[in-house]
Parts: sequence; structure tokens; C-alpha cells
Amino acid sequence: MFGNATDQHDTPTGGPARVVVLGGTGFVGRHVCAAFRDEHSDVIAVSRHASSIPPGTRALALDLCATPPAELARALTDGRPSVVVNAAGAVWAASEAQMVVANVKLVRCLLDGLRRATAPVRLVHLGSVNEYAPAHAGRPVHENTPTHPTTAYGQTKLRGTDLVLNAARRGDVDALVLRMANIAGPGSPVASLLGRVAHQLRLAAREGRTAEIRLTPLRAARDFVDATDAAAAVRAAARSGARARVVNIGSGRAVAVRSLVELLIKVSGVPAEIIEQPLPQGDAAAPPECLEVDIRLARDLLGWSPHRRPEDAVADLWQDLSAPPV
Repeated sequence: MFGNATDQHDTPTGGPARVVVLGGTGFVGRHVCAAFRDEHSDVIAVSRHASSIPPGTRALALDLCATPPAELARALTDGRPSVVVNAAGAVWAASEAQMVVANVKLVRCLLDGLRRATAPVRLVHLGSVNEYAPAHAGRPVHENTPTHPTTAYGQTKLRGTDLVLNAARRGDVDALVLRMANIAGPGSPVASLLGRVAHQLRLAAREGRTAEIRLTPLRAARDFVDATDAAAAVRAAARSGARARVVNIGSGRAVAVRSLVELLIKVSGVPAEIIEQPLPQGDAAAPPECLEVDIRLARDLLGWSPHRRPEDAVADLWQDLSAPPV
């Protein structure tokens, strides 16, 4: 039913591709916009208020959950072939109700709109490795790992992924799902682990004091992928002919969370004390999480592999945060 996407995303007239990034003003969305902008695509950043758009992009203010499907289809496709990237969603500091709206209802509304598109649309939906069952040492997650998420975030993201996969398998949309590992780099939200530590360090530096970094015990090891590499994976997925399946995106190795926090402190040069707050007794007895992502399918199917280390992402995060405002 659908033709393969071309490597250049060319339109029938040979002009630049039109790439629509939902959540284009968010952390991940801004990096995705930059990746497509760098290959001279016509990039449109979609958000409810279209404020603080990434450089070199156009803004589209749109509430996907409140826009009628036919109108949504026209807004996203504008009568010519498009790539739509769903980088919208709720994770940090969001209630379960907010996650249901952003991670499930929004996806359902998006699919209802794309079904009505008059031009072919390639959808790249960003899922999460938190959709899998909790992982422990020696068990890297791959695309066949059981999906039994234990958190509200993982559960709502899985519901969104299932909606996309079911629509793609029916032939309603041309879609591919990328299950993303933890993404790190410039712009990391304050509510994320590394973002929270970086902002606490910057505040302490401004006040000329030792930073007190209060965190839950840093026992976990997780797969962190550099934001630039993650955005490159989205671009590779957009030009790929693969559809109706899941592809894992990560660095391919688990990194101790403590080591990244300590590296961030070292890079900042700010004196700091890490204060680990105890877990409830039941949680403290559980084995520490160790999430490592198997990325072989991404290499084979998309021709993508990471080029930067999580340590590079941490250094870039601090450099960006400590740079004077433009």
C-alpha cells in the first residue's frame, strides 16, 4: 500500500522534504528538528503554544487532542508527502492522568488524523525502553523482550506504541516505532536526573557554595544515548522502508548512574556533596536495575549506530547550561 521513503525525503517536485515534529519545542524534539534542519529539510515544530521554537524551523501551534481529525490531517500534511515524528509525550514530573493524555490520547488523535491524509505520510513514533519488563544485569533488552512495564510512564507509552503498531499492521499508516533509551545532552529537563543535578550545580556556582545533590540511591546502571545520536536514529528511521515494527535505540551498554553524576560534578568544577536518601525497605531489598539495550536491529535495519559516548553528552549538557545566554 505504501511506497518506500526516499533517502532524501524528496517531494514530487524535487524540493526539500517537509518534516513535522510533534513536541518540536521539547528536549528531544529540538534535537530532532536540528537533525532534519541540517539536511536542509523544511522543518515544522508543532506544540500547543509554538513558543521558543528551535532555530531554522517554522512554528505550528496545534492542540492535537482538540483538533478535529480532518483538520488535523490538513495541518500535518498540507497536501504533499510528509514525514511526521511524534516526539511529544509526558514523563518527568507528570501525573498519571497527564501521561494518559500525552502518551495515549494524543497518539490516538494523531492516528485518526493521519488516516485521513490525502498524501502519503511516514510516521516515526518515539516509544521508550521503559515499555519492557524491568531489566537486571546480564539481560540486555531486545525487540522480543517481554513488555510488562511496572511504571505509569512505561504502561502509557506501551499503550501508545500498541496503537501505532496496530494501525500500521492494518495498513492505516506507514509507521515505525523507535524504543528510545535514556536520552542525555543539552537541554535535559530539570525534572530528569542529569538535568536536576546540572541545575543544582549551576545554582550552587552562582551562589558561591557547595552543592548539595539530594538523590535516591544511585544503584542503577542504565543505557544512555547521546541526544545527537538519538536524533540521527530518527532521521534514519524516516528514510527507511521498515514499517509496522519496533526498533531499539540506545548506546548498547549500561553505564552506572553514579559514574555519570560524578562525571557531571567533575566537569562542572563545582564543589558538591551527594546525599542519597534511603529507599523504603521493600524497594531497598530489590536488585538494582541494569538496563542495557540491544541495538543490533537498528544497525541492520536502519544502518544506524551511535557515534558519541554518554560521557560526551554529560559534558555537552554542562557546557550548554553554563554558557551565557544568546
